Amino acid sequence: MADGPATPLSSLNGRSVEIFRQVVDSYLTSGDPIGSRTLAQALPGLSLSPASIRNVMSDLEQAGLLFSPHASAGRLPTQQGLRMFVDGLLEVGSLNEDERNAIEARLTNRPQSVEDVLTQATEALSGLSSCAGLVMAPKLESPLKHVEFVQVSSEKGLVILVSEDGSVENRVIELPRGLPASALVEATNFINARLGGRTLEEAGAAILAEISAQRAELDQLAAKIVQAGLATWTGGESGEPKSLIVRGQSKLLEDLTAQEDLSRVRQLFDDLESKEDLAQLLDLAKGGEGVRVFIGSETQLFSLSGSSVIVSPYMNSAQKIVGVIGVIGPQRLNYARIIPMVDYTAQVVGRLLS
Repeated sequence: MADGPATPLSSLNGRSVEIFRQVVDSYLTSGDPIGSRTLAQALPGLSLSPASIRNVMSDLEQAGLLFSPHASAGRLPTQQGLRMFVDGLLEVGSLNEDERNAIEARLTNRPQSVEDVLTQATEALSGLSSCAGLVMAPKLESPLKHVEFVQVSSEKGLVILVSEDGSVENRVIELPRGLPASALVEATNFINARLGGRTLEEAGAAILAEISAQRAELDQLAAKIVQAGLATWTGGESGEPKSLIVRGQSKLLEDLTAQEDLSRVRQLFDDLESKEDLAQLLDLAKGGEGVRVFIGSETQLFSLSGSSVIVSPYMNSAQKIVGVIGVIGPQRLNYARIIPMVDYTAQVVGRLLS
């Protein structure tokens, strides 16, 4: 493959663009390199001989858009070439009625919890795209009713959150050695006195500001417990990722044609275990609007497996981005079909969560 930045498509003539487009289309369809003779048959309107097409392909290779995987073989798009195709030449389609109905039916056929909706959404995306579906679940948005700290061992404690809608969630935190039971009671009372029907995010920001300004009437141990509990739930000091759901990894094992494909998928499975890095990637997607596409080494997480991620943020009733949903699979994806699929699923999820 060529090193350095690829030549922009705007600097290519129409003949070069059409040949480049056909190479990428062939790769996305079959995954195989395509040669000049096959291209000459596929592009009769250009009236070019195989020799002329070879010259154009050689120029595209020098431009960093194509490469030859083997000597005297056909060409494939480079990662940079694939990125330029997606950004500049891809004609994104739209879902047909059956596909929209399949997504709607999967998500709306019965009353569900938030986790049920998100799990069904990832499974629907996986089934329709033949990729693995993934979602970053929103932070707890329901107003809180009660928070409690419970000691479970000399060094471990449990943070229990009860929301006004009746849902209960809990996580384990580290406790300072020799912590008296009174510190847990003090931390519990301190937070509950400041909830006031606010969400965890709203209450946490105010509580941490109060502690930081040293206005809180807490001893040092109780303050540490409060901070540790909030950090666990907001992804702060603990660095723990937000809730991630990944479904349909088995889809990535279908239609493998070479040992190198199997090695790539195995690497991808290892990547998917690095959920903290995956959460960071999805956080990047939350920073933008609409569907975003990450290809191969554009993200450090998937640089070895050469995978692509297509994700879209989804919103709550206040039009605030609360999570991200999408698919992950090989670079050879049907981008034109999957991009609107991810976009529509994110819209349905946002509507249901509202």
